Amino acid sequence: MAIGTDARAIILVEGLSDQIAVEALAARRRRDLAGEGVSVVPVGGAQAMGRYLARFGPHGATLVLAGLCDAGEEPVVRRAVERAGLGSPATRAELEALGFYVCDADLEDELIRALGPAAVEATLAANGDLGPFRTFQRQPAWRGRSVDAQLRRFFGSADSRKLRYARLLVEALDAAQVPHPLDGVLAHVRPPVG
Repeated sequence: MAIGTDARAIILVEGLSDQIAVEALAARRRRDLAGEGVSVVPVGGAQAMGRYLARFGPHGATLVLAGLCDAGEEPVVRRAVERAGLGSPATRAELEALGFYVCDADLEDELIRALGPAAVEATLAANGDLGPFRTFQRQPAWRGRSVDAQLRRFFGSADSRKLRYARLLVEALDAAQVPHPLDGVLAHVRPPVG
């Protein structure tokens, strides 16, 4: 992982699809993260966040830090933030004040809820994947489940699909639909004014 010598801030994310989504939203907002000295770093799972927080936090390079994690990983991230000396967040609001945002249940779930199933299916159709999704929906294990749950599993059923749709779903969002965690993590690393 290469962090530029001019790095001012780092957004730690669990995986590559999260990185793609954050960078896609930044591009939509005409933010040049590299020019702002911001790196988005996929750490390979929340369990690894502590290592990065130690390296870049108050006892390391002292960069501005932010992060994005899945709801199931919130306790892991909260402990890592505390061990790194960033604070002792007892609530999600306190964790967010430190720049760390939690997706319910994960970023794909946040994007599906923000867009709504019809818009997500329209995105699938525009990209040639509505047929495969309909086939997936007919599988016995997924019949009768909510469309939201089916979509989430469909995106997670192939790594390349998850990576591809991270950008496509962010691009399909209306400006008022951006999920709070995605919006918040980018706002936290905004350059100082003046």
